[in-house]
Amino acid sequence: MRAMIYDVPKARPGVIYVGLNDRDAAWHDLYEVELTTGKRTLLRKNEQRLTGYSFDRAGKLRAAERATEKGDTEILRLADDGSATKIYGCTVLETCGLSQFDKDGTHAYLVTNTGAGDLERLESIDLASGQTTAVESDPQGKVDLAQAIFSSVNEELVGVAYNDERVRIHWLDQAWGADYALLQKKFPERDLAIVSQTLDDRYWLVATSADVDPGEVQLFDRKTKETTLQYRSRENLSRDALSHMQAVRYPSSDGLSIPAFLTLPKGAEAKNLPLIVLPHGGPWARDRWGYSPFTQFLANRGYAVLQPNFRGSTGYGKKFLDAGNKEWGDKMQDDLTWGVKYLVGQGTVDAKHVGIMGGSYGGYATLAGVTVTPELYAGAVAIVAPSNLLTLLGSLPPYWEAVRLLFFARMGDPNTADGKAQLVRQSPLTNAAKIKTPLMVVQGANDPRVKKAEADQIVIALRDRGYPVEYILAPDEGHGFQRPVNNMAMLAAAEKFLAAHVGGRFQEGATPEVAARLKEITVDVKTVELPKKAVAAPAMPKPAFPPVTGKSRYAVTIEVGPQKMAMELTSETKEDAGGWLFTETTKMPQGEGTDSELVDKVTLAAKKRTLTQGPVTVEVNFAGGKAAGEMKMGSQARPIAADLGGELFADGPTSDESVAALPLAEGYTATFRTFDVQRAKEKLMTVTVAGVEAVKVPAGEFTAWKVAISLDDGGEGTMWVDQKTRMVVKSGAKMPSMGGAVVSSELVGHEEAAAPAPKAEEKKAPAKDAKPAKKAAPKKK
Repeated sequence: MRAMIYDVPKARPGVIYVGLNDRDAAWHDLYEVELTTGKRTLLRKNEQRLTGYSFDRAGKLRAAERATEKGDTEILRLADDGSATKIYGCTVLETCGLSQFDKDGTHAYLVTNTGAGDLERLESIDLASGQTTAVESDPQGKVDLAQAIFSSVNEELVGVAYNDERVRIHWLDQAWGADYALLQKKFPERDLAIVSQTLDDRYWLVATSADVDPGEVQLFDRKTKETTLQYRSRENLSRDALSHMQAVRYPSSDGLSIPAFLTLPKGAEAKNLPLIVLPHGGPWARDRWGYSPFTQFLANRGYAVLQPNFRGSTGYGKKFLDAGNKEWGDKMQDDLTWGVKYLVGQGTVDAKHVGIMGGSYGGYATLAGVTVTPELYAGAVAIVAPSNLLTLLGSLPPYWEAVRLLFFARMGDPNTADGKAQLVRQSPLTNAAKIKTPLMVVQGANDPRVKKAEADQIVIALRDRGYPVEYILAPDEGHGFQRPVNNMAMLAAAEKFLAAHVGGRFQEGATPEVAARLKEITVDVKTVELPKKAVAAPAMPKPAFPPVTGKSRYAVTIEVGPQKMAMELTSETKEDAGGWLFTETTKMPQGEGTDSELVDKVTLAAKKRTLTQGPVTVEVNFAGGKAAGEMKMGSQARPIAADLGGELFADGPTSDESVAALPLAEGYTATFRTFDVQRAKEKLMTVTVAGVEAVKVPAGEFTAWKVAISLDDGGEGTMWVDQKTRMVVKSGAKMPSMGGAVVSSELVGHEEAAAPAPKAEEKKAPAKDAKPAKKAAPKKK
């Protein structure tokens, strides 16, 4: 679940407007939340693919943004009766969105780059007619609009900011401009940002920062012209030890001018320095002039640091952004390579001592650098680095549904033959055998997008060919390290690694906590092995017992870090004319969901599955080695069509019951096919009996088979099957696709299936020697 704050209305203190995707993981419903009580009130149920909401000065909902099925954006005017009318739109590769309403509420400010114009600009849009009027754009014609600044007194536009080599502000209000100029004189060589102001505009909170200063916040009294220090960021960090950053430009392979920032180590001559290329993440983001922790850390260790805003970076217009479309590993990588060539040509950098380091997309660029241009780099540190672009696109979370087509447009469409071939070619994993640069791989074990197996393969590719490789693997991290001790340990290892291969220096020693953690997360690369790829048997495993009929109730807990969510699950199994019908009903805080599947009476092979959760409904049939059906999200439908390697077993809601029906015994193992509904493709499950354990759950005490489960997508878990009744009494699973969430369940109670009513002619007293009917065995989980 993900929450988003859409508005904090000044006219309604104590209330905020929040979006929650607890009903539908892909789309956020709009709620009003009272800050003092936490009470939330549903304002608008999102069944129109809405991605944002806009409120006027009175806190009234007036407009919304919608993502179309083609990936385009529509701006809608919302009426009191809930109806919506389109008043503006832009394509999947353009930008448009409302900024703020004017004081009379008839117009709103619009940020857009639609049409022939290249840069994002500010316009005014009439909410009634949809007509727009130009307001502001960069007078130098170089960069996108970065910020519109409004007065708190009358909500009038007083200035617009542009982020170029430094921040530039074009003031429309002379008094604001004069006060800003006064602050610039008082705090020279800094960028200033007005963080907030009082309702009468007299007091400003002003953040001041620089390349050699993480910043401080001042309270500025516009009447007395006095400033009062509020606090300093990283106050224990010596500013005197930091290095200056300068803006540079250089031509890339096709002549495109690449803006970048260069930081040289303090006190060093700009000649024959070791270099670290530090590409930013995103990639649809940008680096800016100012304080950067990684940049200063590396400069302190004696490196020149280059931060290129390669094509595909934001802020420089849509032509520059679009120049990066489908260029991962190609021209986007050239933009880094030619930056190195530029600095070598200037004499600033020693060509034999160049390294590269980055995280997320910057990690991808690091791996691409050592596969596309392995001779260029003497050492590399790849942090949570996507190495398989198909896996990356396949792991987009549900709440990114609105931008899924944007990813396809900018990266490549994996659903087309040409797009898939391109993405495979551009994946570093495809070219891992070309790596010869010493490499450090940094990975979070719970990363839902960069799978641990991909990092393992990169490590093995170097290890087996005798090239230096180091591996940092944090078991408690995902896509990016959050715990400070993990970051400190990783940097301690990285600086030593880079010093050995690129030629900078490193600091000996560490705090006991960091030193201990580094030992814990450092992997001996000799021990890294790829899991044996599961291969489905030519035939499904044969059940040895019939499913346990009746209803079972389970207490379910989902744990993500320190957060826990409790749910109730009811599992029902009953005979159906076409076989066995399994139904799971889950009660969650955001509503109820059901998952039903019909399977063959004898083999338990999947025949039909129906899943409903909020506005999402999935119906799919399995026959002849194929899956066919559709997924509906409100009024939107997406077809499901997949070729399977054979019949499915233990699929969906039948999973636990089917496994419990197998001839479990010490050492028993089986591999079979299941179906991933979200990705509409086959996946393999392997079950292995790991032993026998005594289990205590709310329903009682049991002696159970302990069954280990592994999936070829990295998921793993354990279930405990009672030896007498064949019920699943307990289960637990770790879900990489949910950020390493742990899902566990315990049996609370079971109701046996009622015996079928006898036919009329059979309604007679039983013979005295007749035995009582045998009760159905109790059921699962």
